[in-house]
Amino acid sequence: MYFYKLVVQFKNKTLKQFSLLFVFMIFSSCQYFDKQVPSEKELLQKELKAINWKEVDEYPSVADCQKIENKTQRQQCFFEYMTQLIQQKLSVDTLSILYPELDTIQVKVTIFPNATMKFEPQFTKDSVAYDTIKIDSILKARLVDFPKINPAIKRGIPVKTQFILPVIIKAE
Repeated sequence: MYFYKLVVQFKNKTLKQFSLLFVFMIFSSCQYFDKQVPSEKELLQKELKAINWKEVDEYPSVADCQKIENKTQRQQCFFEYMTQLIQQKLSVDTLSILYPELDTIQVKVTIFPNATMKFEPQFTKDSVAYDTIKIDSILKARLVDFPKINPAIKRGIPVKTQFILPVIIKAE
């Protein structure tokens, strides 16, 4: 019987200590439930601020430049390819005859997410010596039938990109 009394006393003492520990844990764990979960709009705004909208993950590309691994070299390859292709298409035209003083033209290239392209000549403010409408129509007539261009990619989504290429009209 003495043994039974010892076991019961030990059990009661341990149970009291355990229950005290249990109550302490319950009150201290309530802190974790007080934290506010950020709203969906707050998370979206935070993510939108973190995104650099001035840069793309992958620049536009053509099949010849796709195999290049380095991002800047692939971009450079694409710009050189586009410049050479535009120069080839314009070399057979009358731009150099009509405007002999015009040796280089700045062409604004827009590549849309559906891989279509738009070309716009960029003229300086003092370009009254040129018939800008005529040059624009020549560019639009000549700059057609380009090979497939892969649009720029931002976070896995094709996006619109614009850039200006200097195109040499007459090479002497």
